[in-house]
Amino acid sequence: MNPALTLATATRVLRQVRTDRRTIALIIVVPCVLIGLLAWMFNGTPVFDALGAALLGIFPMVVLFVVTSVATLRERQSGTLERLLTTPLGKADFMLGYALAFAVLGTLQAVVATAFAVWVCGLQVAGPLWLLVVVAVVDALLGSALGLLASAFARTEFQAVQFMPAFIFPQFLLCGLFIARDRMPDVLHWISNVLPLSYAVDAMKTITTQTDPLTTVGVDVAVVVGFIVLALALASLTLSRRSR
Repeated sequence: MNPALTLATATRVLRQVRTDRRTIALIIVVPCVLIGLLAWMFNGTPVFDALGAALLGIFPMVVLFVVTSVATLRERQSGTLERLLTTPLGKADFMLGYALAFAVLGTLQAVVATAFAVWVCGLQVAGPLWLLVVVAVVDALLGSALGLLASAFARTEFQAVQFMPAFIFPQFLLCGLFIARDRMPDVLHWISNVLPLSYAVDAMKTITTQTDPLTTVGVDVAVVVGFIVLALALASLTLSRRSR
């Protein structure tokens, strides 16, 4: 792995995204709109405070999954990836460059969405706001890593989006957003324990309810980071130079 090549890849990706207004809107604007709708729907009830923080962890993962998987597949279909891999650029440089670029975008998304949820929609947070942003950024990285992994198995952009039900929806249903994980049937509870989004949502809920959540959240974040590393490693091993 070459840090200079990784940084060059991240810079190239960010330049491409900067010229794509629809992608920028998807990353920055759409989460705020969805959070705003939720706050409006449940105005005057405790529902938004119960769900808002969890969604701050879910939205970055979902959005970055879609953007990363489609962008990576487009690189492969256009032949760009094949040309890049004939240079000294390695698969690890490519993967980490993408992860770094979308970490920057995820940070921007997390800051904007958190600020909007707290200062515009009135989300109540007992813990430090900076920790809420950190977890949201880690969730965005998780979405990017899973998107890179999913793109390795897709042949078209439509297929990349179709992988959402396999990679995202089970996590969304079992992460504890709708029902506490310890109240699920034993089999579903066990499955939820091996899904990274469960730990991300647990971390978000802890931040909103505890004034000193650093230790508990640190464990959850470490688990999510482990899943990110695993997904990037698998994505690097399964990355092909061009669509089959």
